[in-house]
Amino acid sequence: MSDLPWLSVLMLTPVVGGVALMLLPKNGAAALPKQVAFGVSLLTLALGTAIAAQYDPKGGMQFTENAEWIEALGAHYALGVDGIGLTLVLLSVILTPVVILASWDDGDNGRWWPRGLFAWMLALEGLSIGVFAATDVLLFYVFFEASLIPVYFLIGGYGGADRARAAVKFLLYSLAGGLVMLASVIGLYVESARQRAGASGGATYLVSELAGIDVGTDVGRWLFLGFFVAFAIKAPMFPVHTWLPDATANATPGTSVLLVGVLDKIGTFGMVRFCLELFPEASRWATPAVVVLAVVSIVYGALLAIGSDNIPRLIAYTSVSHFGFIVLGIFVMNSQGLAGANLYMFNHGLSTAALFLVTGFLISRHGSALISDFGGVEKVAPVLAGFFLVAGLSSLALPGLSPFVSEVLVLVGAFAHSWVAAAFAVTGIVLAATYILLMYQRTMTGPVREEVAGLPDLRPREVVALAPVLSLVVVLGFFPQPLLAVINPAVAHTLSRVGEQDPAPTVRAPAPDGAPE
Repeated sequence: MSDLPWLSVLMLTPVVGGVALMLLPKNGAAALPKQVAFGVSLLTLALGTAIAAQYDPKGGMQFTENAEWIEALGAHYALGVDGIGLTLVLLSVILTPVVILASWDDGDNGRWWPRGLFAWMLALEGLSIGVFAATDVLLFYVFFEASLIPVYFLIGGYGGADRARAAVKFLLYSLAGGLVMLASVIGLYVESARQRAGASGGATYLVSELAGIDVGTDVGRWLFLGFFVAFAIKAPMFPVHTWLPDATANATPGTSVLLVGVLDKIGTFGMVRFCLELFPEASRWATPAVVVLAVVSIVYGALLAIGSDNIPRLIAYTSVSHFGFIVLGIFVMNSQGLAGANLYMFNHGLSTAALFLVTGFLISRHGSALISDFGGVEKVAPVLAGFFLVAGLSSLALPGLSPFVSEVLVLVGAFAHSWVAAAFAVTGIVLAATYILLMYQRTMTGPVREEVAGLPDLRPREVVALAPVLSLVVVLGFFPQPLLAVINPAVAHTLSRVGEQDPAPTVRAPAPDGAPE
């Protein structure tokens, strides 16, 4: 591993690329901004792949960087990734070129420069990498809040008819959560200053050093709540999820992919990195309530999806349900659940990306997002219907596709924690099959409606954009071990911080000689 600051280079590459896009001449070739953006995203993917290739699967924080940032506050420009952070960084660099290729024509809406769409996408990629790599709490908070800016402009500048309201609602919810978290960030600083008074370096925001501070029961629980509320909004969880359906119904499909597939993972990543590791006692204290909220999210999101006629809203509600599974896996406090939750973050990003993109192609062809306006599409666009089916089956966690492994691990961990909570969570599997198969049946099968009779099938560019994502879904469905190999050591470290360990297996005592079995 060289002395090159890999994570800084990885983070700055798309940000600099976005700035370069905005400096391109206005009267240049229309395709130039798209080509530059796609090239920058591929370069970022290559850098991310190089980092993953050098990562030691034995675990620990790697590719660390640490420089003094704000001396008076004890803040550092500190980066590093363990197995959990690395998988989410990889998710970011994989999905961005896919989204740019799939969104090739989305910037030509006559309202803004086409370059703006791709510049904001690259900026969001860089800031997301910064969030997943930050090992200083204040630096994490800065990236956490800064990531809102690209999404606001992506929704407000390139979204649908109600884009302004959706963008503002997203921003208000996120800012409210961020302000609550800021109070806890300040509280952490005060506690570190009090406990480290006279120590070398004084107060600190470094996660590695804050993890060794005993903030006490009452203070720790209040600080935990500040972080958890912000992460629950970002995740999103019931009952602070209502901004998401509006955002996805008005955003472009590519923006929805980056929002739900990447940015919302900051919420569940933060629960692992900060809630569990910095406030272990408070996390154990809050577990019963969080498990209940997670189960409610699973069932409630699935029921709303079944009743939705709007395709982007339906996918948003499915994500509320899926994030419920992720949060459930995090807070059951065992290795199967936590490993499953972290794997679920990656796999959900892939399956949801495929579903948003293929339905986006469908909607753009027809001009309507309502399920009731479709019918018989598989007869006129069989390739589109085939991709739609595979994407939908991955969302319902069909065995052989990557989300299945994640879901099974979460449920195994949930049953070890509470069979009642796990039993309710299992209903989410049945409901998922219902909303996905009903959506496919109503849009793709049956007689061809007159409105879709001339619907064109997928173009080569669209097939190329979808193929890598669905290929990964299939490959990881049969062979998830490469991801689990880097996730499991980080899971073991987190559980040791929380003070939890897997329950010992129950072994039946052997019967005495001669006694019946």
